Formats: sequence, C-alpha cells, structure tokens
Amino acid sequence: MYRRRIETFLLDWKNNKNRKPLVIKGCRQCGKTSSVLAFAKSHYENVIYIDFHQQEHLCSLFSGSLVVDYLTMVISAAMPGSRFVPYKTCLVLDEIQHCPRARSSLKFFMNDGRYDVICTGSLLGVSGYRSAEQMKVDEEATIPVGAETIIDMYPMDFEEWLWANDISDDVIDYLRKSLNEETPIVEPIHQRLRQLMLEYVIIGGMPEAVKTFFATHDINQVVRVQKNILNEYRDDMVKYARAEDKLRIRECFDSIPRQLSRDNKKFTYSVVRKGARSKEYVGSLQWIEDAGIIQRCYNLQMPELPLGGNAIQDCFKVYTVDTGLFVSMLDDGTQSDVLSGNLWTYKGAIYENLVADILGKMGRKLYYYQKDSGLEIDFVMRYNGECVLLECKARSGNVKSAKTILQHSEKYHVNAAIKLGDYNVGRVDKILTLPLYMAFLLTKI
Repeated sequence: MYRRRIETFLLDWKNNKNRKPLVIKGCRQCGKTSSVLAFAKSHYENVIYIDFHQQEHLCSLFSGSLVVDYLTMVISAAMPGSRFVPYKTCLVLDEIQHCPRARSSLKFFMNDGRYDVICTGSLLGVSGYRSAEQMKVDEEATIPVGAETIIDMYPMDFEEWLWANDISDDVIDYLRKSLNEETPIVEPIHQRLRQLMLEYVIIGGMPEAVKTFFATHDINQVVRVQKNILNEYRDDMVKYARAEDKLRIRECFDSIPRQLSRDNKKFTYSVVRKGARSKEYVGSLQWIEDAGIIQRCYNLQMPELPLGGNAIQDCFKVYTVDTGLFVSMLDDGTQSDVLSGNLWTYKGAIYENLVADILGKMGRKLYYYQKDSGLEIDFVMRYNGECVLLECKARSGNVKSAKTILQHSEKYHVNAAIKLGDYNVGRVDKILTLPLYMAFLLTKI
C-alpha cells in the first residue's frame, strides 16, 4: 500500500466532530477503494463494505425506508457477520453512483450521527449514466445537499510518486528551500529526481501501473496495464453513455493525441472527425471530463487576475488527467523515446501533459494564453498572489512570448515567469528557471 495524500484528509475528516458523510469522486482505478478501506480498517473497530458495482442486488436494501435503524437492520440481515456498533463503525459504500437512493440516505446518517459513512464514485454526475428505466425507479432519489462532504481524488501525483520511490520528506523540504532561495539543487539529487521524473512521465500515477512497475520493472507489462485501463474507460463510454453519444464520446477521447500534436493545440472538433461541429460533440467531451478522465485548459482573453474571469469558455486545450495513460495512447516505443530524449517535435505535447497532470492533481484549474499575433504561453497561474507565466520545455527552447509580455507590463500586468525544463534552478531577470520535477512545489496561491 503506497502513501497517498488523501490519508491526511481522511484523518482530519475523522477528527472533525461535525463531520458529514464523505463522498470521494475520481476516475476509475485511481485508488479510491483501497485508500478508503485501508483507512477504515485502521481507525474503526467495525467496517461494513458494500460494492454496488459488484453487488448491485444490494441496492434493494435502500429501496424502502431510509431511516438509519431500518437500514442497519436490513444491511446486517443481508450481510451476515456485519456489526453496527454506534460510534465505532464505518460504512463504506463503493461505486455509489449505481445506487442513488443509497446516496439519498446520507442525510439520514448525518442527522443520526452514530455511524460514519464514506462513499466512492467514479461516474457521479455523468450525463446519461442511468437508463430511462433506472431513472424512473430512482425518481425519489435526491442528492443530499448540505449533508455530505465531497472531495476529488486523482491518480498518484508526482509527490506521491516520490514517496513511493523512498524520497524522504527531508529531500522534499530541501527542494522547497531551494525554490524559495532560488539556489541550484546539488547534482546527485538533481540527477536522481530528473530520472524519477522521466519514469513518472511514462508510468503515471495509476496504482496498478505503479505496482506493476515496482514488481517487474518491465515497461511492456506496465503498458499492458495502462492499455487495459484505457479499454475499460472505452467500455464505460459504450456501456453507460446515451446511445446517440457512444461513438462521439470515443471519437473525442481517441482524438486527444492528434489534438496535442498540432502547433495550435486548441481542441478542434474537426480533428475529431472531418466536418464535425461543436454542437454535435460538446456533450460528448463533457461526458469524458465528468468521468474524471480529462481536464480542460482554457485560453485567456488577457493574462491577468482573476484568471477564471478572463477565461474563454469555448477556447481550450484538453489533457489527460494521468500522463502515463496519455503516453500509452501513443505509438508503442514512445516510452523508450521519452527515456532517451528522442521525441523531436512531439515532446512538447508530452511535457505539456506532464505539467497539466502535476498542476491538475494539485487541484488547480488550468489556463493558457494564445493570440493570433503569435504570442503563446503554455500555462498561466496564480502564484504568490500574482499572475505568473509558466512555460514548459522538455530540454531547451526560448521563451520569446514570455519575454515580450514581461517587457510590456503596463499592458499585460505580468511581472514574473517560470520556465520549467531540463535545467537546474536559476534566474535571469524576471524569469525563474526550474527543473520539471519541481513543478509540484508551485502550490502557493
């Protein structure tokens, strides 16, 4: 079991006397269930686990009264050996999107207060998930607004990857000190973290892929795991989407590598299918985003705060949430090219997706800046209370657009830029240079 960031959140949640039932959202196979069960078994005398995906027949337990005493009675009767001991029991409801009335019961559990409830969901809120027949049955089910705490969980982020590789907190504190003082990283640590970053690019953060890598160090086996996960995602698109959306959702998803191969990486529906229009595919793309598989990066009217207020809603790039899955969507052998640096022009797309992966798993919304005049900034972020330009370069490359914007602060109101790449820490005027592996430290809002 790998150390996960959510462990700290779960402990804080349990220590809160006013805690509500918890709902953990995230894409399939990002580690929700294993993290929750490990926590529950460590902190409760009794854990009752229901998997609505594998045990969908248990949804019927929630078809009658949602009063807690009734629910504990029918659940314990249906699950011999389960014990509901007040204040010492955690009820884990896995894949709760399969049972909307179970989610409705969270309000009753909150008001009752004797039992803690943790839920997980992979497709919560995805349009078309429930069939017309199921929706009719679930008409009474309502989302318990105000009676639950919702948190997003992601595949392992880069810092979690460092933990899994036995990089100590002392080393991470050293990196943070180097960032704050803008001093270079000593060469042995720099080279070790540089290699771990390259490995993270191709392995990503899906726990099964990480586990396979540590067990075998065989990249081909890792790729097979990743492709199986991608195929499961595609199966979900066919199984759970509306009939009229199934093909379009898969077309949108499979177009991502082509979208990012273009000089102008703006998501364009004609790349999905020749002659396609946005009104035909906008819902399909939203489905993939709601499933937690991709994230959008919005173009800005101007690179200035507030970023959300300057975002152009119909002009965006699309990245996969996990960089390892993205690389596995490319040609076989790309993993070797990443490790050797033999990527040529496509390396920009891979390293942009890496930075999007790192920032997105920090909970940051993504923005970029591109104009017809030729100005192009990979990412724009709020950092230390200022609007900061963020450029990512796999190995080298100029930052002409960033320099132009910095030279005209009276127009753009930007006074700082960060260049991420295969460098050590350094600064030239208003541009701070950082190694790519330090992107996860850019947490100051």
